[in-house]
Amino acid sequence: MTKFFLTVHVLAAILCVGPVTVAASMFPPIARRMLGAETPDPGGLQVLHRITRVYAWAGLAVPVFGFAVAGGMEVMDEAWLIISIVLTLAAALVLALLVVPAQSAVLAVADQSAEARSGVLSKAKLLSMTSGIFGLLWLIVLVLMVVKPGHTEG
Repeated sequence: MTKFFLTVHVLAAILCVGPVTVAASMFPPIARRMLGAETPDPGGLQVLHRITRVYAWAGLAVPVFGFAVAGGMEVMDEAWLIISIVLTLAAALVLALLVVPAQSAVLAVADQSAEARSGVLSKAKLLSMTSGIFGLLWLIVLVLMVVKPGHTEG
């Protein structure tokens, strides 16, 4: 059963976390261009925002099946796993508290005046950093999952 859980865990990470990370990182540069445009078209940003939100919810399958795998492998007390859990929680918080609200703020002014759009430009610039931090946290989790420092087999 552990192999099944591991398969679903990895598949969920690829199919859910991957698109969220890509959509979140694509949003800021497009947002900056849209905010500075004379006639903004937020269509692409709306799609990226929807991908970010929907796949984030679907991504909850990753830690759920990850716990099932860790329980089956009896590694719940290993440092690499505990650090991965903390970093996963941090990534979720960055996404929920920083990335998604900033995306929403940019979209909220998309059809307003140039002055209103320029007022949100700083959030769009900050969004580059926060989405980068989100991606970096997942990269570190991936390395920990593959390398498993300190893990002893058998």
